[in-house]
Amino acid sequence: MTTLRCAILDDYQGVATASADWSPLAGRVEPVAFTEHHASEDELAATLADFDIVVTLRERVRFPASLFARLPRLKLLVATGMRNTVIDYAAAEAHGVTVCGTASNSTSTVELTWALLLGLARGVVAENDALRRGGPWQSTVGADLNGSRLGVLGLGRIGSRVAAVGLAFGMDVTAWSPNLTKERTEEAGVRLAASKEELLAESDFVTIHLALGDRSRGLIGAPELGLMKPTAYLVNTSRAAIVDQDALLAALHAGRIAGAGVDVHDVEPLPADHPVRTAPRLLATPHLGYVSRDSYRTYYGQAVEDILAFLGGEPLRRLP
Repeated sequence: MTTLRCAILDDYQGVATASADWSPLAGRVEPVAFTEHHASEDELAATLADFDIVVTLRERVRFPASLFARLPRLKLLVATGMRNTVIDYAAAEAHGVTVCGTASNSTSTVELTWALLLGLARGVVAENDALRRGGPWQSTVGADLNGSRLGVLGLGRIGSRVAAVGLAFGMDVTAWSPNLTKERTEEAGVRLAASKEELLAESDFVTIHLALGDRSRGLIGAPELGLMKPTAYLVNTSRAAIVDQDALLAALHAGRIAGAGVDVHDVEPLPADHPVRTAPRLLATPHLGYVSRDSYRTYYGQAVEDILAFLGGEPLRRLP
């Protein structure tokens, strides 16, 4: 029996094969993990030329028609999560590639959202850095959550959980999205903002939990950032393109808002000279929202299931 080769992309921490039991594939599929990101299509095409199966993590790697055309050996693409906007599904079908997904764990993104928000509110990074280098003892004055207003853009699976935590902190929580109803906000125990503009203008903390689409792309630009209080903070763990990145950097440099916490970026991984790396008033993480032990167990465990099902002729969790 011919052993198929399976490429596991962007395994930065080198944990993909340890996060799940790959033994059911022994003798049939050889998993090969890559810990370095392939930035160009040429690199990807060269690297993946000898692979029959590819496991790609979230939306880190684009799979356009041109790439599928250069991978005639590829038969199965497993994308972690059940929503992926960077795969050309029509091209995959045209080239005989089956695309499957996995379940995902939203709680890890909820938790990271609050890590960023709390880190901003209490100046955790600045105070830690000062303490470790022998700097001033107390240099910031924290922002209180209790009694402040939290504005949630998007009250879906993640946004509703973020809102629940805000309520537990004693915050006044409002929410808005283009199709959000009063009935839905009442179910979540929060208030429906009259408009996006009202939410931005009246909130002390704004957190984004919208899916990226035509209506949400560039939803927060310079005019919207200009509505926010100079003491307010913006958190984005959704998608970078929802916020105009140049406008956000300008607002941070000018001090028009108190700060921002971001986990998503216009280019990933960020180039060494990217302006986000040196922006003031910014708490940034390298897209860690889904990077947790439970998430990886789900992703890679179900990737193994997808591969086994494909080999058995009955693919699971087909996308789109």
